[in-house]
Amino acid sequence: MLNQPTIDKLCAMRMRGMAEALQQQMQEPDIHQLSFEERLGLLIDRQWDWRQNRALERRLRNARLQGPACVEDIDYRTPRGLDRAVVRSLTQQSAWVEAHQNLFLVGPTGIGKTWLARAIAQKACRDGYSALFLKAAELFRDLAASRADGSHSKGDIDEPKTKRSTRRVALTVGTLALLDQ
Repeated sequence: MLNQPTIDKLCAMRMRGMAEALQQQMQEPDIHQLSFEERLGLLIDRQWDWRQNRALERRLRNARLQGPACVEDIDYRTPRGLDRAVVRSLTQQSAWVEAHQNLFLVGPTGIGKTWLARAIAQKACRDGYSALFLKAAELFRDLAASRADGSHSKGDIDEPKTKRSTRRVALTVGTLALLDQ
């Protein structure tokens, strides 16, 4: 059977994950022990995972987080006044974003507000939300510029455009706020 045309068609239909899985299945000698439905299920699972991973990579890249930070790495031993239960409730499925709540991080200089904001934004990206990290000066500059050119009422700030309207998390140094379209 000619498999290359099938792989080419999968790639043309933007199913690269499935094409890669099919190529991998053709390399495995024991794959014929599985039924057609099982093999098809493996191909579909691989395509699904591939798309989910690509979407996460895109959300993280567009968020401009400027460094690694994740909520699993929060150090509660440092005396910053972080309540583990509050942080856990905020980061579980990013429910605060879904509930249209805002989150403000305040505290003295050097306590880790920026890192914590990045970690919470990274978790929101993993939960399927788009995020944007901006320093306060950048945010205020972009808002002033958008107000001056009339795009302020449309909600356009300097960020990558998406095809569909999504809930976004905008991050500034020391502040985490929800922007809803």
